[in-house]
Amino acid sequence: MGMEWKGPGFFGLKISASFGRDALAGLSLASMNIPQVLGYARIAGMPPVTGLYTVLLPLLAFAALGASRHLVVAADSATAAIFSGALSEMAPMGSAAYISMVSAVALLNAGFLLVARLCRLGFLADFLSRTVLVGFLAGVGVQVGLGMLYDMLGLVSARHTPALQVLELVRGLPQANGAAVLISGVACLGLLLGQKYCARKPVALVVVGLGIVLGWSGWPTAHGVGVLGPVRGGLPVLHVPVIPWENMLALLPVSASCVFVIIAQSAATSRAFADMFHENVDENRDILGLSAANAVAGLSGTFTVNGSPTQTAMAVRAGAMTQRAQVVFAGVTVCVLLALTGPLAWLPHCVLASVVFCVAVGMVDVQALNSIRRESPGEFWLALVTAVTVVGVGVEQGIFIAIALSLFRHVRHSYRPHTMVLRSDAATGTMEVEPVQAGAQTEPGLIIYRFSSDLFYANCQLFSQDITLLIDTAPVPVRCLVVDCSAITDIDYSAARVVRDVLERLRARHVQVFFGRVLPYALADMERHHIVEAVGQQNIFEQLHVALAAARALIAA
Repeated sequence: MGMEWKGPGFFGLKISASFGRDALAGLSLASMNIPQVLGYARIAGMPPVTGLYTVLLPLLAFAALGASRHLVVAADSATAAIFSGALSEMAPMGSAAYISMVSAVALLNAGFLLVARLCRLGFLADFLSRTVLVGFLAGVGVQVGLGMLYDMLGLVSARHTPALQVLELVRGLPQANGAAVLISGVACLGLLLGQKYCARKPVALVVVGLGIVLGWSGWPTAHGVGVLGPVRGGLPVLHVPVIPWENMLALLPVSASCVFVIIAQSAATSRAFADMFHENVDENRDILGLSAANAVAGLSGTFTVNGSPTQTAMAVRAGAMTQRAQVVFAGVTVCVLLALTGPLAWLPHCVLASVVFCVAVGMVDVQALNSIRRESPGEFWLALVTAVTVVGVGVEQGIFIAIALSLFRHVRHSYRPHTMVLRSDAATGTMEVEPVQAGAQTEPGLIIYRFSSDLFYANCQLFSQDITLLIDTAPVPVRCLVVDCSAITDIDYSAARVVRDVLERLRARHVQVFFGRVLPYALADMERHHIVEAVGQQNIFEQLHVALAAARALIAA
């Protein structure tokens, strides 16, 4: 655990230097993130105090059961946007029915995550590519930022669709409150400059503190700017939310969306910081910690929690090396809940909205989008489509589009894999590759063909078409075809039928087929699907050069 210097401690207890470092990091993390979790409560449509609840019991639950030393599990804008967008159509935000459904979603998340842990489904995180995750978070940032503009301008919106919100915002600009615009502009300027030049300082806390002082002066309310009003303090009371059965069924797809984002985003974050410190990752144990964190969130009357990339980055920058920093963070939250919620009543809505707006702006990772565009324009368009879907249709639909696009991109590459013909270079004597094309041949009477993917129902016709083209257009009649199987590890039923059909047609044309570099997995499939029987066991080899030698010997005979 790093240095083991023992200081004087408290009440005779010795405290290591590493614990002291984590404690200071926890204090710094609390000062920077408490204003943000109040903002996340605003995105979630929940009372402000519930934002503080997300960094109390959930933090402790993950610290006790999770594996990651660095992941901060707390309120998150992406999951808050998912459930608030869906539940706001079922009940008014902030109402008792809405709050119960929000807590019920957290409990459902806990149940789904527990099932995922028992089934060891941590690998599901791999199905959300980095490309579409960047696009998804950018779309969420735009949607959240758009919603916050209303409070920043002193306007009220009853719309939930982003397109309608934009139209209503444009029409309402003449009625914008000048005082709210001024306060929001100054707050955003301070937050953005602080983020750029004082990243390790609690700038958001300073902005919120100045906002409270301004609200206490009475100037904002005198100019028509609303404030939070009384914020309930005290520790949360554990209870099970009760909602009608039909509502519970409607919450299942909402929870499923949240769970996939939780698994994907938490795994991506924990992996990134584990790599930074050369540590191992246990996604399945982290899922157990996330399940426990969401369970206590639902029971304590707050909303879904998730592994937060921004808060984790803040913790690491502050010097946190273990989950002890998050325990200290939770301790600071207890102090705020017991003694410091009173001043929050004077916080202007537009200041809190500005904090959230700046968080949302940070979710649009322009640098990452530009990097994707330069390196892979096709993937950039996938990210852009995901972002537009989130903004135009909704966050819940956006996450499923993100999953579908990630899988589509993978299937597209497998559907049209690289195929090539190997030729011997006269100068070096090594094998060179060239794309499959009419007239391509390895040497007179011989073709070595490589198929760079598993064979399955969607791409097996390409295998058949390539071989037919090569045989039909060969400048010298082909006597032997050697198939390089180095990339083939799986053959499904449909592909096996196509392969057997190709073998039958080639046998009718007196072309002998050999398989080289056949891996044990591919050989097992060949035996099961009777390909070995069709080609002959003697024509299947583990090494390509042995298969090539057998083919050349047959041609020379």
